[in-house]
Amino acid sequence: MTCNPSALAADVDQLSINTIRTLSMDAIQKANSGHPGAPMGLAPVGYLLWTRFLKHHPRKPDWLDRDRFVLSGGHASMLLYSLLYLTGYDLSLDDLKNFRQWESRTPGHPELGVTPGVETTTGPLGQGLANAVGMAMAERHLAARFNRPGHTLVDHRTWVICGDGDLMEGVAAEAASLAGHLGLGRLICIYDDNRISIEGATDITFTEDVARRFEAYDWHVVRVADGNDLAELGAALQAAKDITDKPSLVMVRTHIAFGSPNKQDSADAHGAPLGEEEVGLTKTCLGCKPDDQFCVPQAVLEHCRSAIARGQAAEAAWMETFNAYRQAYPDLADAWLDAVCGHLPSGWDAALPVFAPEDGPIATRAASGKVLNAVAERLPTIMGGSADLAPSNKTFLNGSPEFQKGSYEGRNIRFGVREHAMGAILNGLYLHHGIRPYGGTFLVFADYMRPAIRMASLMKLPVIYVFTHDSIAVGEDGPTHQPVEHLAALRAIPNLTVIRPADANETAEAWKIAVCRCDGPCALVLSRQKLPVLDPETTRGKLARGGYVVADCSGEPELILIATGAELHLALKAGRVLTDRGLAVRVVNLPSWELFERAGADYRRTVLPPEVKARLAIEAGIGMGWERYVGEKGAVLGIERFGASAPGATVMEKLGLTVDNVVQKALRLIGRTA
Repeated sequence: MTCNPSALAADVDQLSINTIRTLSMDAIQKANSGHPGAPMGLAPVGYLLWTRFLKHHPRKPDWLDRDRFVLSGGHASMLLYSLLYLTGYDLSLDDLKNFRQWESRTPGHPELGVTPGVETTTGPLGQGLANAVGMAMAERHLAARFNRPGHTLVDHRTWVICGDGDLMEGVAAEAASLAGHLGLGRLICIYDDNRISIEGATDITFTEDVARRFEAYDWHVVRVADGNDLAELGAALQAAKDITDKPSLVMVRTHIAFGSPNKQDSADAHGAPLGEEEVGLTKTCLGCKPDDQFCVPQAVLEHCRSAIARGQAAEAAWMETFNAYRQAYPDLADAWLDAVCGHLPSGWDAALPVFAPEDGPIATRAASGKVLNAVAERLPTIMGGSADLAPSNKTFLNGSPEFQKGSYEGRNIRFGVREHAMGAILNGLYLHHGIRPYGGTFLVFADYMRPAIRMASLMKLPVIYVFTHDSIAVGEDGPTHQPVEHLAALRAIPNLTVIRPADANETAEAWKIAVCRCDGPCALVLSRQKLPVLDPETTRGKLARGGYVVADCSGEPELILIATGAELHLALKAGRVLTDRGLAVRVVNLPSWELFERAGADYRRTVLPPEVKARLAIEAGIGMGWERYVGEKGAVLGIERFGASAPGATVMEKLGLTVDNVVQKALRLIGRTA
């Protein structure tokens, strides 16, 4: 490129843009780690958005009617941190200097709760865009629920910046397709079209016509030929704001590492510091002093921090709106505050069904559907759906309309066959505030949404997953649809609570815990097949500790059978047979390892006394992880292979999940023969 320092630093706009670039270069160079290219190329877009279009309040990052901003390509985090610092958020220059260091407020990728103003944790590409779709859906739902003529309480947009990598990921395609179908006109995606990926120019893998692709999704598409032209950028962003019946994609042709004489438009600038020499050359090219580090001209700071006054004025105007709303609709105003603050209404769980043994067996998925509908009647913030499996997952809210274009008040979301997007959208729904989201699919398809479950767990979002068809008992659909390793895989995720209830009443208890007692996401793992209903007195209130004795001997046990879900009934039957043979047997129900661990060591010892070494765990899945509960001298009766296509009961029998096999294995464990 040809350098013209005087032209590039001619006014405060350009000086501010170049300050974003130099702050990003300096922080990454000091850390000797990071991604300078995208922040440098996107600096004009970020600057214009944050100073002229984004409705935000730097002194109150959680102001309720703020616009939401998502940096989907989280590797460009120094762009966001620079903007947060310059516009007046609680972030210091020292924080920028501490980029990517231990306990820094400026981690390598944006993290929720670490940096003021960060709306969601991003980094895994594509998920941020799906988060933004969820936020936009939440905004439309709350607007439909609460806005009244002359009283517009909910009135904001969701902005997201994404790059080539985001759009290569399947989750972005899933989410964008749904957003177009729903006509989310307050969702605006800015596409950083820099045409560079880690391996080189994007044309080695990515030659599709992105504009036509998004037009096919029913998005409004605007093109910006020069990402450094503020007038062209401003016109495009305004055009996107003016379209209200469909989401907008603003395609901006940028140049990665803009201003770098030797690394602009090079893959070398994507994921590595420019190097001290190149940083100096770039600063000179941008009209800055090459030796100045973390230089922020006072004129830039004063100019950018005018965002504080604008934010204060915007919030004050909104408070006037809210006060007038409260006068006109006091009950709705209280409901609004309850929703956005996450308050549970008194008696929300008072009408939960109680299932009686004499009513006969019921699948836990069916029980879950009854419980969910009882919860939804008294908890208006609960909202969700299924990945095209609502009739099987029992996730439809009876009496509530569907959330569709023109019917945003509906609480039933049709996600379509889009598990990954569903998971990431659920995260966005919760992050917006005002929604308690849930989503359902078959347990075997949890793999499709695992990255989003991991992000929910990382952020400790209380998203509820309804995973049905939980084992080889699925039957005829065969091994492709029979989960075997999935329980172990979910249990491996930190902060995720997995609950596999044994009957209908325990399913109701599981829903109560998922709604109000989890400090992170919760996975409910439910049966397709009908299960007997246990005596409610046997199970009532005990799930909160994760595991408990469900049947016991009169003295000290010599054998402990441990099971979850449907297999508890198998353990109870086998326990009775073993008791009839003179053994002192204890049967333990362990539906949630995570809750059991939180119950404390003293409680765990009362349930699983360490002196009892003969322990047999029974679960229709791989045995990985059970060693912590069965110990060195115990055993696991599980499934260490894929399933098969046959009636569910036949598959269970052929793969050894029978009373006789449990009995024989237990007897061998304690050194006895039949």
